[in-house]
Amino acid sequence: MSALRKVLVVDDDPVVGKSFERVLSARGYAVITAEDGHEALTRLSREDYDVVFTDIRMPGMNGLEVAEWVKASQPWIPVVIVTGYGTPANEVRAKTAKVSGFLHKPLSPAMIESSTRQALLESDAAEQGRAAAEATNAVAAPHDAAASGGRALKNTALFFAAPFVGLAYILAFPFVGLGMLAWIGVRALMPRSGSE
Repeated sequence: MSALRKVLVVDDDPVVGKSFERVLSARGYAVITAEDGHEALTRLSREDYDVVFTDIRMPGMNGLEVAEWVKASQPWIPVVIVTGYGTPANEVRAKTAKVSGFLHKPLSPAMIESSTRQALLESDAAEQGRAAAEATNAVAAPHDAAASGGRALKNTALFFAAPFVGLAYILAFPFVGLGMLAWIGVRALMPRSGSE
């Protein structure tokens, strides 16, 4: 693993945070804990994390609210719900919030490690897709900028030329009109050679 990956564990039970720390620290992860949803949101607003694990039942803000906030504000961060009180309604709400996983307590070291690895794999794949899309947009941006710059120059030239074009019509119209009248008059006065 080339860079230290940061894991945020949100649970009011310190034993859960210590379990994550014991399992993941040995595998090169930095584990940071938060005792409730408000502390988690404060940490998330100040630091970048690679994955968030959150309990559902906590005082104040519950884990589903934490997950919804994270996915609304930083959708690239995978969130895994950890609970001893899983209900079908909670699972539906968690899936609606687009969480990466749903773990049921009691947790084993294998569950902690595999769910972390899976969440990070999904996150890395999403990040690669996002980077490819940004690269495509960056390649297209200079062409779009040049095209819009050309349009802007053309529109500016037309804006300044319009009064002169109008003036040319005003000045030329009487001469064109007189020329047309003279031509019609000459044609009327000329004898028609084909009609005799």
